[in-house]
Amino acid sequence: MEAFAHVKYVRMSPRKVKLVCDMIRGKDVKTAAAYLSNTSKAACEPMAKLLKSAVANAEHNHEMNADNLYVSTVVANPGPILKRGRIASRRGFVRINKRTTHITIGVSEKA
Repeated sequence: MEAFAHVKYVRMSPRKVKLVCDMIRGKDVKTAAAYLSNTSKAACEPMAKLLKSAVANAEHNHEMNADNLYVSTVVANPGPILKRGRIASRRGFVRINKRTTHITIGVSEKA
């Protein structure tokens, strides 16, 4: 059984979030929470909140023991891009893409 938590439209590039995803995938929940609290990446803040939510979902909805949980699935998919721009030299217009990310964390019990 796997318990999930999702967050959508995080105003961060998926490329930056995937670095943090790779760091916690497969770790115990306590170890992953320690990594997220001690790493100085901007993506760690929403990921820590999401991990806490996934653990709460596992305990409440599936009656799993929080001490036996590990991070089984972490996915960061691109969301919609906010297209902005600015005036460049010689009356040109340069597009600025403000990217968003959809993050999913799944936790499972160890066998």
